[in-house]
Amino acid sequence: MLIIRCSKCKNKLFKYEKIGKGKLLHLWKKRIKKEYSIIKSNKNIYCECGNLIGVDEGIYIKIIKSSITYSGEIIK
Repeated sequence: MLIIRCSKCKNKLFKYEKIGKGKLLHLWKKRIKKEYSIIKSNKNIYCECGNLIGVDEGIYIKIIKSSITYSGEIIK
């Protein structure tokens, strides 16, 4: 389980179940276990501090890599 945080203010954004190796390019909505401090505006996802986190593409959220940091274990 990964804890995804804003790179600017370090607030928690998501608790996410990452499966398999590879980069974290987008978040599948069915694997998001908990949402913390996010603001949805049209298709954009923002942190409470105003940092743009990603774009809602339907079944997944395409994230901006420089906007987040994460920690935790990846399920293999």
